[in-house]
Formats: sequence, structure tokens, C-alpha cells
Amino acid sequence: MRKRAAVLCGAAVVVAGTFTAVPADASAPQPTHVTQTAPAAKPTWKKCGTADYPTLQCASLKVPLDHAKPRGKQITLALSRVPHTAKKYQGPLLVNPGGPGGSGLTLAGFIASSLPKAVAAQYDVIGFDPRGVGASKPALNCRPGHFKPVRPDSVPSTPAIEKANLERAKSFAAACGRKYADVLPYINTVNAVKDMDSIRQALGARRINYFGYSYGTYLGAVYAKLFPHRVRRLVLDSIVDPTGVWYDDNLAQDYAFNDRHRALMAWIATYDSTYRLGTDPEKIEAKWYAMRAALAEKPADGKVGASELEDAYIPGGYYNGYWPYLAEAFAAYVNDKNADPLVEVYENFGAVDASGDNGYSVYTSVQCRDASWPRDWRQWRKDNWDVYEKAPFMTWNNAWYNAPCAFWPTRSLSPVNVANGKLPPTLLFQATNDAATPYEGGVTVHRLLADSSLVVEQGGGNHGITLSGNTCLDKYLTAYLTDGKVPRGGGEADAVCQALPDPKPLTSKAASTSSRGATLHGLLGFRG
Repeated sequence: MRKRAAVLCGAAVVVAGTFTAVPADASAPQPTHVTQTAPAAKPTWKKCGTADYPTLQCASLKVPLDHAKPRGKQITLALSRVPHTAKKYQGPLLVNPGGPGGSGLTLAGFIASSLPKAVAAQYDVIGFDPRGVGASKPALNCRPGHFKPVRPDSVPSTPAIEKANLERAKSFAAACGRKYADVLPYINTVNAVKDMDSIRQALGARRINYFGYSYGTYLGAVYAKLFPHRVRRLVLDSIVDPTGVWYDDNLAQDYAFNDRHRALMAWIATYDSTYRLGTDPEKIEAKWYAMRAALAEKPADGKVGASELEDAYIPGGYYNGYWPYLAEAFAAYVNDKNADPLVEVYENFGAVDASGDNGYSVYTSVQCRDASWPRDWRQWRKDNWDVYEKAPFMTWNNAWYNAPCAFWPTRSLSPVNVANGKLPPTLLFQATNDAATPYEGGVTVHRLLADSSLVVEQGGGNHGITLSGNTCLDKYLTAYLTDGKVPRGGGEADAVCQALPDPKPLTSKAASTSSRGATLHGLLGFRG
């Protein structure tokens, strides 16, 4: 969807609990009753390696559109694999980057190359594009160019602006209904989970290992609920609160993203000699909103209005590696009346291309179908103005992003209660200041999964924290994937790692870059 930038990575401090081992034996008692999925043919793997991931292989797999009708209409899932090379084989490790709407094909290569070689060699690392996504067929694209600039101001300060945004949301929902009437009822998390079990069957595995980021944590928790005896190991990183899907979770995001935006302002204040925007974070924030107001009146290069400015800066809430670029663009606009860097960061971080259109189509299709949303716009208006008063940065941008769900053409399902006492020990990772999946989600899932262990990144604000440079976190991940060891601390968190240092300005000699964190955040799913 977007180009991504590199970031400085530093050292970490470990505060650990004791370890408990999970038997490495892949066998497990079989349940009397399990959720059934349609049998799947064995995939045929072909080389599809890249310069970065030369051992990557690709295949496709046909699954039923409706798993209740296994001989009915079929759709195609795109798969990728980095095959195991060690004598010790621990089975398939399915990986998902989130979204919903994120492609997992390249993520398999990234994870296989980022884990210690001896660990990755023991797994077939399996990526997949969930139904509707990327190289899977059909791939949804409800309304190409939906995010084409310049959009109406996200803040509905007048009836005319609100009407324009409402028309965009209604038009998108209607376009999805027209183009994919026969498909939309089957684009949801539960069906994606059943597809995962079809992948398991096609791979000939009795149980799978699973590693998911962001929305991928909800996908993994739902898989574990429907197929608990098919789970061997389960890693969830940056955890969705399953009790708030999806309307309440999005409102909670708004507060957290506002905090992260203010953290960016405070970071800029510490480098006044570089950015010349002042040393008072509140005054710097006021300059940012003044910039927003100016762009609402006169978009930069006919591309970056108020809404596009938000699009460019929201990624800074996901990953602080973007802060130096965002700060430079902000400073150039304010101090030098130069909008070119601002247009560049929008094009790199905020602009939506065809893959982004696909990701957004799947995002809305899944979220609008998964759970009930208010159908009365007055409820949205009230709730979002209430949040906006305390957290103005992303509230209305996020509201319009999800607004098609108020007009979605399919009825809503009920969320899955992921509470589970039937799993082997599982491993959870959560940063305390994560904006996209706030900290409470990790604590909630830790409570709901009876034998889980929670590793917390204290002071961390990035979304997606393992395999991105924090060696403390990665030690726990490596131990778990090696022989099932998990920390047991006995409190809210079972282990604590300190966050990496924030980046330095690009002009600093200390701003040596590490691409791993940036690469991961370029792969994580659409908007979450």
C-alpha cells in the first residue's frame, strides 16, 4: 500500500519471570466434536523467490466460498512458503500481518529470515492472502480511487462537509453491494478461520503453529476457539481487544492515537535545534493544527488537504521510525513555506494505491460483517463528537474510514467469544503505549486465554513489536518457538522488556538505520 522508511534501533533490557516448557511433541488428543471444514487438495509449490527472500515458494488452494456447501462455488487462496531445512521439523507456522485486508505472502519470507536460522529451519513458514485479499481470487476492489485526493475535510464542521463525507461512505457501501453481492456474506473472520483449517488439512498437518500481528491476533484467537485441538503453538503480537469488536475498539483507538500524536510533538520539542518549531509541545501541536487548517483552505500541490495530512501522520502512531520524516515535513512547511516534503511523506506513508483499495475493501467487508454497528448516524455523530473533544487528531478520520459499516448491505454476525481453556501455553506480546491495539486488549486476552503468558514492552508505542529490533522481546519469541518455553511471572505481565529508544533526527550521525523494523511495518496489514 505504501512505501516505508527505515528507523534507528537500539538495545533492550530484560526483566524476566521463570520459564515453563511446553512438550514439543506435535501429537494431541483428538476432540470428539470439532468444527468441520471442507477437505482441501494438497498444494503444488513453485519457486517465487525474490532478492530479499530467495527461498520463497508459492501455491494456490481452492476452498468453498461457503464452508457449509463444500461442493459449491469455490474461491482461491494464494499461499507462500519458506520450507523447513532442519532434520527436526516442528510443523507449519502460519503467519498473518493483520488488517483485516493485509497480504501475508511476503510476511512469510520476512519472518523466516528474521528468526534465528536454527529456529526458522524447523518450520515451514506459511503465508497466505485471506479470502478477498491480494493474489487470492476473487480479490475485492469495491470502489477504485475511493481515497483519491483531495477528499472533504474529515471534521464535519458544517452540514455540507458532513453530507459530503456521508455520501462517500454510502457510495462505497453501495458499490460493494453491487459488485460483490454473492461474496460479501462470506467475507468475515469465521470464514477466514475455516480457510486456515483448510490450509492445515492441505498441508497434511494435525496441528498448526500460528503467529499473528494486529487483527491477526483476533484471527488467531478465533481459530483457537473454533479449533482448539488443532493449535500447537500460538503467538499473538499487538493484540486486538475481542470484547470491543469493532465499533468500540475504533473509538478506543482514537484516544490512543491522540496520545501518540502528542508524543510526536513532545519528541519534536526535544530537537528544537533541528526543527526550529519550539520547545513547548503544546505550542508545537497548535502549529500542527494551524498547518492542518491552512491545508484545508489550500491543499498542497492539489494533493494534501486536511484529510490527507491526517493520512500522512497516522502512520506515525503505528511506528516511531517515521517521526523524523514527519517532523522534517512539518518544519519545512511551517518554517520555509515549502510543501514538497509534506507531499512526499503523504505519498510515502498516506497515499492509497490499488493494493490499498483492495485492503480497504476487505477491511470494511470483514469488520462490517463480523459484528453489529450502529445503523443510526445520529449515534455515530454523538459518539465521535464526544471523543473528538478530548482526542481530535484521528477521531473523525477514523469515523469516516469505518462509516460504510453504518450502511453495509449485509447483516451483521455476532462477535466470537474467544475465552479458551483448551489450549497449550500461548505467548502474547503487547506494548504499553500501542495506539492501534491499546494495551488493555493484551491484558484482556491474557485473562481470556487460560494458559497464556504476556510479555509487555514497557514504554513502547509501536504496533508490531517482535522481530523489529527489540532483542529482549525476540528472546522470548525464540525460546517459545524453539521448545515451547514461556515466562511465568504471576502478575498482570509475565515478563517486561524495556522499549527501544526513540529515533534521532535524520541529520544526526546517530541516525544509522535498521531496515528490519521499517520492513515489518511496511508489511503489517491495512490500518491495523
